Amino acid sequence: MAAKSSSKRVLYAALAGNLLVALTKFAAAWWTGSSAMLSEAIHSVVDTSNQVLLLYGIRRSSKPPDARHPLGYGRELYFWSFIVALLMFMLGAGFTFYQGAAHIGNPHDVVDPYINYIVLGCSALFEGATWIVALKEFRKTKGGAGYLEAVVRSKDPPSYMVLFEDTAALLGLLIAFAGTLAAQLFGLPWLDGVAALGISFVLGAGALLLARESKELLIGEPASPRISNAIVEIAKKIPGIERADVVFTVHLAPDQIVAALSVEFVDNLTTSEIEKSVLALENAVCGALPDLIAIFIKPQTAGAYQSSQRMLGKVS
Repeated sequence: MAAKSSSKRVLYAALAGNLLVALTKFAAAWWTGSSAMLSEAIHSVVDTSNQVLLLYGIRRSSKPPDARHPLGYGRELYFWSFIVALLMFMLGAGFTFYQGAAHIGNPHDVVDPYINYIVLGCSALFEGATWIVALKEFRKTKGGAGYLEAVVRSKDPPSYMVLFEDTAALLGLLIAFAGTLAAQLFGLPWLDGVAALGISFVLGAGALLLARESKELLIGEPASPRISNAIVEIAKKIPGIERADVVFTVHLAPDQIVAALSVEFVDNLTTSEIEKSVLALENAVCGALPDLIAIFIKPQTAGAYQSSQRMLGKVS
């Protein structure tokens, strides 16, 4: 729950900042006729809609299980994260690319470029503030891992999506500033369109990376080895269990994990005693690992255990 609260805090901060920035950029684009500024305004609108969709995904993923979805709605978050990546690519990168190409084909001077500089500077302050919030929250979750490694390992897309979006936004502002300045200094208005193309490429690259990570989570990624090892260690302490091996774990949401366990019981146990061992194992595991929402236990023989260990390369 702490991870969700953290993600929501970052999303609300980004939503407020992007909405304010989008309105300011549209006004500046209308006044100056700048293609780069219009691209930046569209960029901010896409970011704003993305935050709304991610908040909706968090809300939907928290719904309890029901008859139609016995394992809950956790993957709704991953679905909407994937939709966000697609929107960044199609609306953000696609429209800004079109806008830039159109401006290069039919260039016109930017009116009152200093308005652009003021708006870009204010936008940098707003975007920078939300970027700092997102960075601080992401640092809390990434631990000692590098940023890219932490993104690949993360099972909570909103925690890094806002950071990616704000980073892309700051790069876009820098490109828009450079394009407007170059067009003004050299008297070449088509350079403003080139800046719009640069913003499009930044958005496209970020969208493809986010889409890849969201797709992997949507298909199903395993929990960390720490979770698997903890389950096995708990199983070893349950009376009546000889050996245990985790068949698989999978994240349905950042704080929702399903696990399957293969267990060898002591040979002389009665059915009633096996049932007691299974219940004790379920209670112990779910008590120690609150993110584990379901565990499936499959009895196995000693021969099957040895075979599975050979397949995993743990015994010769």
